[in-house]
Amino acid sequence: RMRILYLGRRSGTSYHRAQALRRIGHDVTIFNPRRRLVDQVWGLSWSWLSRWIKRTGALFLETVVKRMVENSPLWEKGFDLVHVDEIAVVGPSLVEALKRKFGRVSCYVIDDPFGDRDGLKWRLFLKAVPEYDLITVVGEPNIQEAYDHGAENVLRVFMSVDEKVHAPKDLSREEEEKWSSEVAFVGSWFPERGPFMKTLIDKGVPLTIRGDNWENAKEWPAIEPYWKGPALPADDYTKAIQCAKICIGLLSEGNRDEHTTRSMEVPYAGGLLCAERTREHTHLYEEGREAIFWDHAEECAHICFKLLENDEKRRSIAERGRQRCIENGYLNESVMDQIVERVSVAT
Repeated sequence: RMRILYLGRRSGTSYHRAQALRRIGHDVTIFNPRRRLVDQVWGLSWSWLSRWIKRTGALFLETVVKRMVENSPLWEKGFDLVHVDEIAVVGPSLVEALKRKFGRVSCYVIDDPFGDRDGLKWRLFLKAVPEYDLITVVGEPNIQEAYDHGAENVLRVFMSVDEKVHAPKDLSREEEEKWSSEVAFVGSWFPERGPFMKTLIDKGVPLTIRGDNWENAKEWPAIEPYWKGPALPADDYTKAIQCAKICIGLLSEGNRDEHTTRSMEVPYAGGLLCAERTREHTHLYEEGREAIFWDHAEECAHICFKLLENDEKRRSIAERGRQRCIENGYLNESVMDQIVERVSVAT
């Protein structure tokens, strides 16, 4: 049992990973740097802060965040490990201070800070790379890139699903009706996703789209009738996956993805994963038996129509996909346990 100071959010997958650490027996104290910035800096909004971080690389925030951590009551407590999930606002000076005070500092990198999709967003993290005792990445190219930036110890894991949050739910008939759909995509808009969805729509695929920023797509006039609302809270997200006949899995080109969290969340929640064919996807699931893959929107549309005609095939693929997901072991509890064990041995 370790006492862990967790620098991360109380929402989303960051919070899921913190909760996983608690479930495997650790004493976890969460400090949310972004929330503190919004609460303590007059006139600062969450959206403004996010834009500032992305456009300036969290300019002027390194010292502010460091002072917030050092002036908090947490600074006088004892911790065996500091784990950083909110890497964008934690600079080298804070990591150095945390190491001097508590001994070990690790981080988890769910994005691609070594790529060029996000502009200056990861400026502080890239400066802090040499200071961490362990850096955990989810993309294969990031292993060598982290070492090239001065990392001493790098662990590569696949993105993981949460054992509790994404487990299939017991739903009422009313809930099933509310969340049911033919072909669903639950996720945010990125530039390459607009043309993809427009092609599916033009082909007649019965789409349901949920997620943020889709109004920014130039294809919005065609997409709007199929858009059913913004990003969903965790339980509703799982219900939307569970009640869809087919779940589309899209990658982020700018993030150099070969898999995403949905690659695990969809099968684990009981959905049928219909995703882009990549080396990592075909490693995770047997194509045609445990998941369905495609190379382009036209092939995706064709596959969707075939699957919608065959209820038994959809059910069997979804069932086998869930079993394979569990067997693969890319679950939050096992992944976080691996991280804690690795940083403990390393230091």
